[in-house]
Amino acid sequence: MTEKEFNSTYLSLAEACYRVAFYILESEADAEDALQELFLKLWKNRDSLDGIQNPKAYAMTLLRNLCLDRIRQVQKFEDAPLDERTAGICDADREMDQKERLEKVLAAVKSLPDKQRQVLILRTIKGLSYEEIAEKTGINYLALRVLLSRARQTLRQVL
Repeated sequence: MTEKEFNSTYLSLAEACYRVAFYILESEADAEDALQELFLKLWKNRDSLDGIQNPKAYAMTLLRNLCLDRIRQVQKFEDAPLDERTAGICDADREMDQKERLEKVLAAVKSLPDKQRQVLILRTIKGLSYEEIAEKTGINYLALRVLLSRARQTLRQVL
């Protein structure tokens, strides 16, 4: 189907389709969205539309199904518990917060004095015991605990 044929056959139905969509959805914005979705689907499948005997009936049926799908999506959303409805939004917000927090933590770790940073990394990230850290760095056990405590305290203040 050529663009000209498509325009004369299907786009000429736009006003009637809009009225049907508005009647079903009871919203101008939703009706316009449904109409746009209808014409997008029709355009994508324009090569297979030549065999349609009644283009108006075909378009109206497709539009009705699109509108009913939209209503089902809204009902499914409204019937879902509040935590499921906000999950996508909360997940995105949570992910952004986590990224920002990670950046703050990394910046705070970088700003620590060298010995504090070294002890914190060896203990927290590499999971070494105090004895292993003492062997590796040559710092005694009590000094390690003090350095680690100060590093953690600094991080808490920053965060």
